[in-house]
Amino acid sequence: MVIGLTGPNASGKGEAASYIKSKGFIYHSLSDILREDAEKRSLEPLRENLINLGNELRRINGPSFLALRLRERLLDTEDHIVDSIRNPAEVEELSKSHDFTLIGIDAPVETRFKRSLKRKRPGDADTLQEFIAKEEKENKDSFENQQLQRCLKMADVVIINDSTVDQLHRNIDEAIKKSRKT
Repeated sequence: MVIGLTGPNASGKGEAASYIKSKGFIYHSLSDILREDAEKRSLEPLRENLINLGNELRRINGPSFLALRLRERLLDTEDHIVDSIRNPAEVEELSKSHDFTLIGIDAPVETRFKRSLKRKRPGDADTLQEFIAKEEKENKDSFENQQLQRCLKMADVVIINDSTVDQLHRNIDEAIKKSRKT
């Protein structure tokens, strides 16, 4: 089984991925592929640099490029979790994998902004207005750009993560259970 995760910034994808990994799934991230390339280019792995690098790689190599590189690492005999799916072509490419399910994680924008302030990642927005503006830029409708809202609409199930971590875990368990039945 391959579970993909998509959703906007600070929605809880990292927590979801950690939880799924704790269930024996092998963890992969499309962002890790970008970090590997950034390191080769001596770029700091800041959010803005990774976004620009991802857009460049998709523009040069096609919008499914990151997913194509990752699919080489997925074995049909094992369960995998793929984090950081941000482009519809990545969803389409990964859906060719054995038993693929896309889970969307979302939360209200104010909740996500508060989470981003708590985690204090370099390059995160300092104001709600800046947070919203960055998201609008990231969702620009161009084949090489991130298109998180379009990916979220492609999800087999969307979990609204506006409650407790325990509730998120229960929702993930239910989504995995349903995916295994189909």
